[in-house]
Amino acid sequence: MTAKRATGRLRWVTAALRGLLAAAAAMGVAELAAGALGRVSSSPLLAVGAGFIDLTPAWLKDFAIRHFGSNDKTVLLIGLGAGIAVAALAIGSLSRRRLAWGLIGLAAFGTVGIVAALTRPVAEPVDAVPATVGALAGMAALTLLTPGTRLFPEPRSEFRDAADGTAAPAAGAEIDRRRVLLTGAGVIGVAAVSGVSGRVLLRRGDVSSVRADVRLPRPVGPAPPVPVGTQVRLPGMTPFRTSNPDFYRVDTALVLPQVDPRDWTLRIHGMLARPVELTFDDLLRLALIERDITVSCVSNQVGGDLAGNARWLGVPLAPLLRRAGVRPGADQILSRSSDGMTIGAPLETVLDGRDALLAVGMNGEPLPVAHGFPVRMVVPGLYGYVSATKWVVDLKVTRFATDQAYWTKRGYAERAPVKTFSRIDVPKPFARLRAGPVAVAGTAWAQHRGIDAVEWQADDGPWRPARLAPVPGIDTWRQWVAEWDASPGSHTLRVRATDKTGTTQPEHRSPPFPDGATGWHSVVVTVT
Repeated sequence: MTAKRATGRLRWVTAALRGLLAAAAAMGVAELAAGALGRVSSSPLLAVGAGFIDLTPAWLKDFAIRHFGSNDKTVLLIGLGAGIAVAALAIGSLSRRRLAWGLIGLAAFGTVGIVAALTRPVAEPVDAVPATVGALAGMAALTLLTPGTRLFPEPRSEFRDAADGTAAPAAGAEIDRRRVLLTGAGVIGVAAVSGVSGRVLLRRGDVSSVRADVRLPRPVGPAPPVPVGTQVRLPGMTPFRTSNPDFYRVDTALVLPQVDPRDWTLRIHGMLARPVELTFDDLLRLALIERDITVSCVSNQVGGDLAGNARWLGVPLAPLLRRAGVRPGADQILSRSSDGMTIGAPLETVLDGRDALLAVGMNGEPLPVAHGFPVRMVVPGLYGYVSATKWVVDLKVTRFATDQAYWTKRGYAERAPVKTFSRIDVPKPFARLRAGPVAVAGTAWAQHRGIDAVEWQADDGPWRPARLAPVPGIDTWRQWVAEWDASPGSHTLRVRATDKTGTTQPEHRSPPFPDGATGWHSVVVTVT
């Protein structure tokens, strides 16, 4: 009885592994097909992942960003891979009872991939091919690996010895096992080679070398000089200017769009008297300006680091729109990236005199691919989800009542001015300090309004003014510093800022959804 039960378990495990191998073959062949087509969006794994992002509720998105930061997409892909593996094991187990059930399961997975690929914003009918081909490859692999098919007829596993009647292994059993192992190894090989080849083919459009050859012109309007003392010199203090590798990244792109500037065009249309279309060379021939501007994400929690300050080089957007002739009644610029993401910015914020840019440079070099190469939007004073379109290829002047952008369809606010924000950078949470003079410092921002004052508090003591570092303008964050005579014990430090309109951060904490978090940042430290 025990031997029979062990044999049954082994058969279940073997069947489950057949399903896993078949799914691996399906995914590998699908990646190869997507690579051959040169369409990243048609990869079933990436298409399903992008669809999952689209369906993710706001609270789950904020949770992922808060806990995983820029690694949220890696975590998502790992999770999808694990889910596919579990489903494949289940499909293999079903196929033990009846092969048709396993084939139906693989066909269903292929259908999910097809639907996901065809519902992407930039989808074309050809995007259904990788998931279709992959599903067929997986079904063929499962059929080849399943006993009872023409390739593997059910073997007789033993025969009776004529002399004593005892069981002995059948001569064909060892041959069948060898054939199964060889076929399984072949399926693994096909899956691996196809998957790797597909990834290589999909990377053939990498624009890193093209980006390295881009030479940006000097700005006709250089950035105002950064005053001496802008950077508070303390260990652990945030740099005033964020380096490109350290600049935060929050977007929905599972794979970075590779946009060749030689093929890039920007269409400006909609409620305009004279629509415009520009090439990258056209853009570089216009009058470029350079400005220090802080960009921040609506998903930033109180005390969070989803903000960065950079020196941007770009073309002012307002003159382009005025030359195109904005028609009465327009109130929105609906921008679209090369991967189909749409972002809606209030038209008045681009035309009110602030330095809204079509940026081509970041901190003295062409935009990094991760930050929108070759062209992105930067609008001071607005959260990124309503202004900072990366890989931008289309601007439509329209109305909020007519067109909804990606995030506003999901309940986020249409107009999202950055809220006054401050945080403590030094000392760090749960730091252990020595009694006596302690430097307390941090960063505050209220882009396009500017920071007028920062106050800090130890425990429930009085609010005290901090010393503000000078800044080049109202569109950047501002550093602050104070000295605290720390006494032994556990202490809570708090901070609040007031912008130049006289508005002070509210104490009440609210989550990022739908238009940005509020509340005072605090850290707990121990003084010995």
